[in-house]
Amino acid sequence: MSWPIGLMVLFGLLFAGIPISFSLVIVGVLGVASIIGVDPAMAMLGQVFFDSARSYTLSVVPLFLLMGNLIVQSGVADEIYDAAYAWLRHRRGGLAMATIAACGGFGSVCGSSLATAATMGRIALPAMRRHGYSDSLATGAIAAGGTLGIIIPPSVILVIYGILTQQDIGKLFLAGLIPGLMGVIGYMLAVRLSLWMRPEQLVSEEKLPLAARIAALKGVLPAMALFAFVLGGIYLGAFTATEAAGMGAAGALILTAIRGKLTLRATLTTLFDTGKTTAAMFFILIGALYFMNYVNLSGLSSDMRRFVMALDLPPVGVIILIGIMLLILGALLESLSMVMLVVPVLFPIVTQLGYDPIWFGIFIVVAAELSYITPPMGMNVFVLRVVARDVPVGQIFAGVTPFVLMDLVRLALLVAVPWLVLVIPNSM
Repeated sequence: MSWPIGLMVLFGLLFAGIPISFSLVIVGVLGVASIIGVDPAMAMLGQVFFDSARSYTLSVVPLFLLMGNLIVQSGVADEIYDAAYAWLRHRRGGLAMATIAACGGFGSVCGSSLATAATMGRIALPAMRRHGYSDSLATGAIAAGGTLGIIIPPSVILVIYGILTQQDIGKLFLAGLIPGLMGVIGYMLAVRLSLWMRPEQLVSEEKLPLAARIAALKGVLPAMALFAFVLGGIYLGAFTATEAAGMGAAGALILTAIRGKLTLRATLTTLFDTGKTTAAMFFILIGALYFMNYVNLSGLSSDMRRFVMALDLPPVGVIILIGIMLLILGALLESLSMVMLVVPVLFPIVTQLGYDPIWFGIFIVVAAELSYITPPMGMNVFVLRVVARDVPVGQIFAGVTPFVLMDLVRLALLVAVPWLVLVIPNSM
């Protein structure tokens, strides 16, 4: 089966509602079997499953998932939100800005965009409604802020990208710090842009004394210390990303116990959710790894390289073209599915053009963030729709528009100034 037919079958399966993991395996097996035969194709499939299941590197996935789920169980999200509000309440739009800051803080110890959006939706939406914020701005800020969970480390998508491309996961985590901070600042500017576009009658509260603002940080210090410990250990070379995941999970367990939230029922639920998510992630990853074999055997990578070279574009022109393609795909596919689909095809092209693979990982994840808040997929938007059933989906999509604009600006800055991504990992 030639690669154009293989891609058409793959997109057909995806749009028919077949899960990405099964779609990748089906197309991969059919494609490899048509090239080297059925028996070698099945033997290769078994080998990929076996190697992946016993991979030490892949153990980082369930450990970071467990760390994030335990943080959710500990109830630290409320303290993060209260601390952010204490520092920003006196500014116009301060409650929405505090929501963005809280999403960044919670995402740094959770690693999941959907979990961040769902948790902050339950905490921040009622507060913003009480203070007169429109549903459009309130839900838009929460949906956009939730996307920070996949770029601020520890990020599961960065882990998967590192495994697919055999890049250092620790460096990918460190590379995501500045773009993640840029996202927080950009989204706060988007709040002001939204208020300029659609003026709202908001009352800013009195500025708290410095002592009160510092006291508000007390509840979040343990979680922030855990975050600093995990990333600091990676940066200093004290332990690998896999070891950091284990220490992070242990630290989250201790934090949950100290806060009195380590009940048997809640912990069993957390372990079950972690196992279920891990199984889903592994099936997707195994499907992508097998699909990469088909991509290599079918000549798709080499054909794409020749096509790109024939366009005679400068390297930055190719990156812009790839960015446009990612934005289109992001509107049609969920972010993880998009990353799994395009990395095997685009990674060889980008590295041949001389771009740093660590930089490309951050570029592709920032582009994937947009898929969480752009129609028609917009997973975070639909998560908010569950939390706020009385808010129409169209109103939420309208609310995220200024945040999408800021994400496009951030993406352009990362292309124009790669140093923003590479300065921290290159100093390891």
